[in-house]
Amino acid sequence: MPATVIDTSALTAAVFGEPDAEQVASRLDGAERVVAPALIWFELANTCWKKIRRHPEQREWLLERFERAGELPIQTLDINYRAAIELATDTGLTAYDAAYLWLARDLDADLVTLDKRLAATARKA
Repeated sequence: MPATVIDTSALTAAVFGEPDAEQVASRLDGAERVVAPALIWFELANTCWKKIRRHPEQREWLLERFERAGELPIQTLDINYRAAIELATDTGLTAYDAAYLWLARDLDADLVTLDKRLAATARKA
């Protein structure tokens, strides 16, 4: 079954209704299986925390959106951490971003990201 890898930038847009949410939705349209490294939930939690700090008046809405994100059909998969570190070293990406790229490469899957640097690196591969 083909997979599509989603990263935190794309998930954030979708979950919190950011301007690029429709672009993410169209990229995921028809995806049979959406996957990510488990770190996606930690990154999304950190993003939610940052948004709460910037917009404390939206705290409950942001927390509700975060909790509802957990209901999305995203399968978390283990990655080869050593390979991700090596990929980060080779590409200059963070280890976090390299984890998504490694997973996409390992599964021969599309990578849905709004991160320009990650997307550019993925296109070079």
